[in-house]
Amino acid sequence: MAKTDFKSVDEYVAAQPPAARSVLRRVRGAIRKALPGADEAISYQIPTFKRDGGYVVYFAGWKQHYSLYPASRALVEAFEQELAPYAVSKGTIRFPLSAPVPVKLIERIARFLGKQAADRAAARPRPRKR
Repeated sequence: MAKTDFKSVDEYVAAQPPAARSVLRRVRGAIRKALPGADEAISYQIPTFKRDGGYVVYFAGWKQHYSLYPASRALVEAFEQELAPYAVSKGTIRFPLSAPVPVKLIERIARFLGKQAADRAAARPRPRKR
């Protein structure tokens, strides 16, 4: 049975097959660059980056691909041409492990999701001060 109680992103990446580790490190680096100051965590047993108390982007490694989540309708529309070579469905973007990591695209996607997260945070009601 696969390990499912990861405590950190480092632990998650280290538990992946060797071929996936280097890819996931590049994906993680691209997201870190795009979201400076974001907090890393494990949520739903996969790595996530959080800001302002909410999630921004998740990533995960699989046997033949790695994925970014969430692929909102707005994101898919905004990156339609660039995402054409990749499998996109049900809120997920799948990138093959066998292809070069599209670092610049992942950075731009992370920034886009960061803006969506900031907009969600701004729309949340603020607690009243007493």
